[in-house]
Amino acid sequence: MIIGLGFLITGPLVELDRREDRWSAGLNRDRSELWNGISDVWSRFGNTENVIGVCVLVAVILLWRTKDLPLALTPVLAISLQATIFVLAAWTVGRQRPPAIPMDASPPTSSFPSGHVGAATALYVVLALLAQRIERAWLRWLVTVLCVLVPLLVAYARLYRGAHHLSDVVVGLLNGLVCALLAYGWLRHVEKRQSRSAGSAASPLVSGDRTH
Repeated sequence: MIIGLGFLITGPLVELDRREDRWSAGLNRDRSELWNGISDVWSRFGNTENVIGVCVLVAVILLWRTKDLPLALTPVLAISLQATIFVLAAWTVGRQRPPAIPMDASPPTSSFPSGHVGAATALYVVLALLAQRIERAWLRWLVTVLCVLVPLLVAYARLYRGAHHLSDVVVGLLNGLVCALLAYGWLRHVEKRQSRSAGSAASPLVSGDRTH
């Protein structure tokens, strides 16, 4: 679907591509020193090394505290899925980056979809889903809000800094969201299967106790 959208934007919907170029140029003209610095910080949340670093740290902490391997692997699965889809789509579509003056050295991939936004969305949305297991309500809400906010900040920063078109960012958000939901769905499936196995193993014992 993402590759198909990319071909539509660079083909039959090329007028959309031109409009997005003009919008990106407008953001370029409205830059300021204050927002240059703020957007630089926000953009770094989506950097590959930062996403991988946070993911590995969270996975290690989850494994240490819960001894639950599927739980610890869920963030890893989310960003791995996102990265696979992103690389395939970027290589296949090959969309040019917007004409705005870039503020960062762009990676050697095409503009569509946004890898920074996709990676941040996949990681922090799946962390927001996992955060629903936190018992303390205030901490659960705090972690959830922060995790949902991060991808939005990264998305704006990538637009502001001239790295992507609006549609690149929107599809990056979609890619990351779907990958986060798939990873979390896999975890729920594993947990249900483990629960059924545990229930089946306990049934003969219960039956035996009643007979005795």
